[in-house]
Amino acid sequence: MPDAAAARAAAEEESAFSHPAVDPDSTAAYGDHPDQVIDFYAPRGARMPGEAPPLVVVLHGGAWRAPYDRRHITPFADFLARRGFAVANVEYRRGPASPAEGASIPAQGSAIGATGGPLAGRWPDTFDDVAAALDALPALVREALPQADPRRTVITGHSAGGHLALWAAARHVLPKDAPWRTDAPAALRGVVALAPIADFTVAEKLAVCGGAAAQLLGGEAKFAERLPYADPSLLLPTGIATTLVQGRADIDVPQAVAESYADAAAKSGEVVGLTLLEDVGHFPLIDPAADACAVVAEEIAQLAW
Repeated sequence: MPDAAAARAAAEEESAFSHPAVDPDSTAAYGDHPDQVIDFYAPRGARMPGEAPPLVVVLHGGAWRAPYDRRHITPFADFLARRGFAVANVEYRRGPASPAEGASIPAQGSAIGATGGPLAGRWPDTFDDVAAALDALPALVREALPQADPRRTVITGHSAGGHLALWAAARHVLPKDAPWRTDAPAALRGVVALAPIADFTVAEKLAVCGGAAAQLLGGEAKFAERLPYADPSLLLPTGIATTLVQGRADIDVPQAVAESYADAAAKSGEVVGLTLLEDVGHFPLIDPAADACAVVAEEIAQLAW
């Protein structure tokens, strides 16, 4: 029943975006561009006695498109902080920000990633920023969240942010000529990717977010050339504990995308957790009012603690 599925997806999106944005406790820059900033949320909830709170790094979604910045995921960041986590909410450069830069801005209330919306991502800027943010994070956390335990860091991200979370954890297996490659794995307890765009080839076949993955890589002409530098399903095994959380009713980033990544991981000899939630679509994973969001917090806690 396509109409019923679309109606439910719209209701879930409306609920997720109904929460007011939550201002951070502090913000720090990791570069000179206005989008090169990280918001920090101090832990507000109960935690294990005698334990310093883990750090959760949040990468927001929005199909890597400019109109969708970190503000929409601040209620989720606050939700995690109220559960005892220290939180770093990372901003990064996304697609062209105005029609003058070659993009059309969607009308208020239009769906994230809708076909005909603004272009997705900036190559290589989006990747430059995520790499730079993660490299700068240890020093920034010491200043902004001295109570946090960076030894217990988990990266999470939703949708396009789920892709970036998986990618950030795989920098040590990037091609040797990649500018973002690191010599060793990141010091992470794990990754919890929420409805991630985790396999670009499958995502393009399914026209996920209006072909956003191809746009991120610079268009169809550059897609195959840049795929090995950007597609998490090709950057395996990572050796880092990874869990995907996916709604079975997700029509924005369908279950097949997460399953393809999990299959690729298995073929590489790595076991990736895949938590499938019945009757859950795309947005409840970051909606503090939804039961699915509590499941996400528990998956993060299992890796962090």
